[in-house]
Amino acid sequence: MPKKTAISSIEPKYLYEISQIVARSSDYKPALDEISAFVRNTFIFDNLVVYRADMENHLDVLYARAMGRGRSAEADIAWGELIANQILTQRTTVLQEPVNDDNVDRLNRPFLLGIPLQVHDLLIGVLVFIRFGSPPFSSDEISLAEFIAQQISLLLERHILQEQMKVVEAQNQQAKLQESFISTITHELRSPLGFIKGYTTTLLRSDMAWDEKTQQEFLNIIDQETDHLEELIENLLDSARLQSGQLPMNFQPVRLDGLMNDVMARARLHHPELKILYESEKINGAVIGDPRRLAQVLENIISNGVKYAPGSPLFIRIRPEDGSIYLTIEDHGAGISPAYVPHLFQRFFRSPDHNPNVHGSGLGLFICKQIIDAHRGQIYVTSEVGKGTIFHIKLPLQAVPSRDASHQPVLEEKQ
Repeated sequence: MPKKTAISSIEPKYLYEISQIVARSSDYKPALDEISAFVRNTFIFDNLVVYRADMENHLDVLYARAMGRGRSAEADIAWGELIANQILTQRTTVLQEPVNDDNVDRLNRPFLLGIPLQVHDLLIGVLVFIRFGSPPFSSDEISLAEFIAQQISLLLERHILQEQMKVVEAQNQQAKLQESFISTITHELRSPLGFIKGYTTTLLRSDMAWDEKTQQEFLNIIDQETDHLEELIENLLDSARLQSGQLPMNFQPVRLDGLMNDVMARARLHHPELKILYESEKINGAVIGDPRRLAQVLENIISNGVKYAPGSPLFIRIRPEDGSIYLTIEDHGAGISPAYVPHLFQRFFRSPDHNPNVHGSGLGLFICKQIIDAHRGQIYVTSEVGKGTIFHIKLPLQAVPSRDASHQPVLEEKQ
């Protein structure tokens, strides 16, 4: 290892400018771009590499820049992996100089200068300068490189802290969502249980005689609340299975237009007041999917339309598009604020825009996205406050013989 000396030939304002680049930068990559370009005016190098060390002392390239003669060199030679791993063990500056042989191409005779990136006693990475051909690195250049390494260490430390802050913020957000979910699901479970318990106790009272109509009304309420409770429990189970990757899927060819007809028939049965305007273009093919899970997605979105856009008709359109089947479900309800749209498919999330009196666990759309992802499809939402919301679904098509070659686009109203 060369003896360290002071940076005698470098003006203080030059060092000050390097430190200022680091001080004013919020992102490491633009800062390293600026440092590389600035430093090379005085300190000649061909390649610069910043390696980052993880907790197990494995190195990954965080940043690499080829600026001169090294652009055409072989990768194994050009990026100094061996010297980086050597520094990881020795934790000191290492200089490697090639044997002077004019018969060997200078791209195969690199001068390698590696410096550890440290914060206090913690090694967080390695900085490697590579110069192809002469001159060798001088003592002043080595000292300058060590100063640059100190500044990059500060830059990298800030980047690591920012990453850690993002992780903590994400964990805090998840904890808040889970806390909100527990509160919500507790209320959601107690509500149907309260109805079931209340009406059952009322029917069992020995001091009261209920006529047949009243008994039927009470039993209908108990039946509806039991369905609601069953749906909540099923969502909880599906969510847990999805998180563990154990949600069963039974894949087979599915004609989505036919499946949609079945889903709309059930929606009509449960919501007689709902109007659905349905438009389907000719589809020559099928989706390879689980019909039960795909129906679950469609029913969930239609149910959301009924809950969050009461009184609005639903506009459902299906058409082929670029080897996929493209389906939209649109309502003309209150819409969703742009700030909340990106979070709609997150587990436990419920938009604050929604009526708090409307039942919901924050799991339905999360489950929908996981199911569509499992089908190698896409699902997303566009919405405009005061105008409505559109759910978009794309699923890959597989060509199969059409059962009805005369099928034409249709527009029908179901009510």
